[in-house]
Amino acid sequence: MNLLATPNSAALNSPTQSVDLAELLRTVFGFSAFRANQEAVCRAAVAGRDLLLVMPTGSGKSLCYQLPALARGGTALVISPLIALMDDQAAKLSALGLRVARIHSGLDRAASRQACADYLNGTLQFLLIAPERLRVPGFAEMLAKRQLSLIAIDEAHCISQWGHDFRPDYRMLGQHLPALRSNTDENPAPVLALTATATPTVQADIVAQLGMTAPAKFIHGFRRDNLAIEVVEVSVPMRAGIVGGLLKNADRRPAIVYAQSRKQSEALAEELSQGSRIRAAAYHAGLAADTRERVQTAFQAGELEVVVATIAFGMGIDKADVRTVIHAGLPATLEGYYQEIGRAGRDGKPSRTILMHSYADQRTHDFFLNRDYPPVDNLTQVFAMLKDESRPVDELREESRQKGGLWSEEFDTALEKLQIHGGARVDFNGNVTLGAAGWKKTYAVQAAYRREQLDKVLRYVDSQDCRMCSLVRHFGDIADAGRGCAQCDVCDPAGAVLRLFRRATQREREWVQDVVEALRDVSYKASGALQRGIPGLANLERDEFEQLLGAMLRTGLIEVENAEFEKDGKVIPFRKISLTDAGMDVRPTTPLALLFSDGVVAEFGGANPPRTRKAIAPKRTPTAQRTPASTSRSVPPEARTSTTPTRRTAEPKRPPEPQIELQGKSAELAAHLREWRTAEAKRLGVPPFMVLHDSTVNALATARPRNPGELLGVEGMGPSKVGRFGEAIIALCQRN
Repeated sequence: MNLLATPNSAALNSPTQSVDLAELLRTVFGFSAFRANQEAVCRAAVAGRDLLLVMPTGSGKSLCYQLPALARGGTALVISPLIALMDDQAAKLSALGLRVARIHSGLDRAASRQACADYLNGTLQFLLIAPERLRVPGFAEMLAKRQLSLIAIDEAHCISQWGHDFRPDYRMLGQHLPALRSNTDENPAPVLALTATATPTVQADIVAQLGMTAPAKFIHGFRRDNLAIEVVEVSVPMRAGIVGGLLKNADRRPAIVYAQSRKQSEALAEELSQGSRIRAAAYHAGLAADTRERVQTAFQAGELEVVVATIAFGMGIDKADVRTVIHAGLPATLEGYYQEIGRAGRDGKPSRTILMHSYADQRTHDFFLNRDYPPVDNLTQVFAMLKDESRPVDELREESRQKGGLWSEEFDTALEKLQIHGGARVDFNGNVTLGAAGWKKTYAVQAAYRREQLDKVLRYVDSQDCRMCSLVRHFGDIADAGRGCAQCDVCDPAGAVLRLFRRATQREREWVQDVVEALRDVSYKASGALQRGIPGLANLERDEFEQLLGAMLRTGLIEVENAEFEKDGKVIPFRKISLTDAGMDVRPTTPLALLFSDGVVAEFGGANPPRTRKAIAPKRTPTAQRTPASTSRSVPPEARTSTTPTRRTAEPKRPPEPQIELQGKSAELAAHLREWRTAEAKRLGVPPFMVLHDSTVNALATARPRNPGELLGVEGMGPSKVGRFGEAIIALCQRN
């Protein structure tokens, strides 16, 4: 029996369970046995079932579509959002002697045409594509000409607006799947959705958006027993020195350091290379594609010991021996954070993850949230300009500017949100017509959800619960959320390498006794009510009270249970605080080894000096768009009267946006850039303004950037656009 079915195999039309999957696993992939949960997933896929697979990074998700694809025969279509991920998977499959091709924006047209020809000729076993390819006219129809063995959608959380990395290009996959699944009525290709980070809400949305038929669901293995998680408050100026101090120890390398920005990643990489003599390099979307490739390859090969990266790095990178993952700033979501720390210790050996945070990080995230989810008034202004008759985007944008309304970037963001939520319709030529009036409700829900994601991160870093239990619970695995990990900074404070703990003062011991007495005769109290009910603690700062509860939790005197209640149709989370048996035995004379978190170990930048807590601004000071100052920080967004960002009513009218007058060579270059923009927009199936708007075109024509660094300095050119369009724009600037 030929275990490795060819693309033209009849097995495609009648998949069989008689294929020896274990033998196929051994002969093709070189593995003697399946990892946990893999075999059940593979058998469901071979049988033709749609399935949703949620398994942590490094647990072997890729095999769960690769092995069934070979067993079923034919060609498998793999849809992936990241070029690095596609290239890595394609290289590994090719190294196994399998026939694979990929199509994405990083390849030239000749390579893409050859991949299409090989696909139509039936000589491929795997075709990997980026989701935006399905918007290219005729591409989906080309794929539908052949019967597929299966369709694998990697990083499937990107399809959900509730996911941490939502991508509109993924959202439209569902409309193409019926035609791609089968060109006959029999044996449609199963759809396999795979992700490492999907909460129960995201899981349900993935199934709904893909139109999956009675899918098998495999939600497994979020606990990582070899990861010691540490979370510590560190001011931004201290972080570079601390990262260098941590990674001087060779046992903590290889390492990945996640930075908040391109600038921070470069500064940290330079500090490590020059100050600590560690082989380190930066990795971010603003670098040239060949530079990113060199960094990635060198890290894989062990030539680099540390990569300091933005969140894009690591997707699909299978480096088993990463010993340390450091976050030099607050992550935006728990899903993204979990995926990033999951890149440590894939070889099963003990590894450590460290998250450094401060109030400054929250201000940064608030800035980006306000930018990406602007006030509803912005959207209302644009919506009021729309009519049933189509009008060019450029005309509407100029009208808004002349009336003293929105800047170009604000206008484009508002229009993009209206389009996503149905309030505007934009055709491929950049003409806009009025959409449905119900956009406000869905936009409000989306904006509130994004803010709640950040609030969950803030609650996580402030929590005194086991770090691993908190993450396991977040992904819906309640059954496995009760067992402490015994190695995080909460479960094992003595084992922390960065976080400093101190003994309790006499006053703090007295406070502990007050809490014990308040809980002694009740089953539990909510944390807020507990503090308010103790006269000596009612005036404490919130973070002081949390420190007290944390010390009691670490000593085993109390238990903390997350709970929720419903009020006025809203679900409000709170924490139940109750005494343990050890807590019941506490008396004023009982000796207690209470440990309070108190800054950073001196070895890594000096212990924080004793703090006058009243002089420190509250860590989570509300902004104009967050909880009112009189409200407890523990109240979640659902309990607030309004979670939708609102524009300040007293904001002064801004001066007209400056316009760049072009002449001579600059005007000629701008014309060429607009021609390219139109062609690129048609290729991608989007309006031209979503490629570049006019002010950016004019700025490019004036600046004439010669490299990616100069390109990033042009207003309107962020890392994403530089990564997608940078090479073409630079080439145009050099030719004209």
